[in-house]
Amino acid sequence: MSAVESRLRPGDLLPLAVVGLRSRRLRTALSTLGVALGIAAIVAVLGITRSSQSELLARVDRLGTNLLTVATGADRGGTEVPLPTTAATSVARTEGVTRVTATAELPGVAVFRTDRVPAGRTGGLEVRATDPSLLTTLDGRLAAGAFLTGATARYPVVVLGHQAAAGLGIDRIDPATRIWLGGRWFTVAGILRPLELAPEINRAALIGAPAASAFGYTGHPTRLYLRADTDRVDATSTLLARAVSPENPEAVDVTRPSDVLESRLLIAGSTTTLLIGLGAVALLVGGIGIANVLVISVLERRGEIGLRRALGATRPHIAAQFLLEALLLSVLGGLTGVLLGTLITFTAATTRGWHPETPTTAITAALAAAVLIGALAGLYPATRAARLPPTEALRTV
Repeated sequence: MSAVESRLRPGDLLPLAVVGLRSRRLRTALSTLGVALGIAAIVAVLGITRSSQSELLARVDRLGTNLLTVATGADRGGTEVPLPTTAATSVARTEGVTRVTATAELPGVAVFRTDRVPAGRTGGLEVRATDPSLLTTLDGRLAAGAFLTGATARYPVVVLGHQAAAGLGIDRIDPATRIWLGGRWFTVAGILRPLELAPEINRAALIGAPAASAFGYTGHPTRLYLRADTDRVDATSTLLARAVSPENPEAVDVTRPSDVLESRLLIAGSTTTLLIGLGAVALLVGGIGIANVLVISVLERRGEIGLRRALGATRPHIAAQFLLEALLLSVLGGLTGVLLGTLITFTAATTRGWHPETPTTAITAALAAAVLIGALAGLYPATRAARLPPTEALRTV
């Protein structure tokens, strides 16, 4: 009479694996937590980074990548060096330029809240002469009041940048709001909202070019702001230095402020790589925890293994049971980690005013990594349990 081959139905394998995990709940929970922390770290890092990058790209799109600035550097004291009086006209004639506004830093002119403040306490605020077109060129907005016009630019009227207004303690506009500028009283007409692409304007008090002539302004700008055709920004930027100073173009500094924002993406990318590495280490530690739990489980369940082998269970049956236990641990930890990482991403993004985004590829890759770690972690314990001789295992019963 031939021996009947032992069979294990797939429907019976899962309950066996679940019973093995439920009988050691604390170890199962700790192993699951180890995998969950690694997965949560990876998902949260990728999610927060994606949310941050999306917000930054949206800001760049809103502000525009076609803003360029032209200057000739600064002296040892940090004061901007004047440009030729024809600089704005020459730049406006340059191919690809759509708008241009000239501004000038007025060295030695200070601004104070009242005439009682000591002269040395400037608070780092600057006074700049500008044209009424500055707000349009920078696509700026007013927090209060109005900007300079062709009429008010001739009189002692000033518009404050966001930081300048905060430094002077001015948060609203009324007809009596005045500041002490260059030894004269100026009426505050407006306050600007923050300009991310022109931080020097944020900390400046802006007056009209005609009014600035009283402080020695002779029409030499120190910085030009211009907008170029979006499709021709790079080509236009190469022409500006020679347009401003044909004799000495290398002394002219042409910059693209949006490059500063975009460079943050590269910095965020390098930081993300580091944090993902830390998450991978945590995931590896979780895998080692799974392997440790299953190895101990093999030692503790030698009697069970021997009895099942004596009743006809084959080596593949035993190996499949322990391997499935490892996969269940890793999948449970992976799902928990994905939920935890998504929650962290949502919390971090919403508190910063970002739109939370969790990349689907991050979730898929994290779960795949968890399953792989679980399979590798359970491979040795499963093989060891399958090779355990029945007679030796039954001695522990």
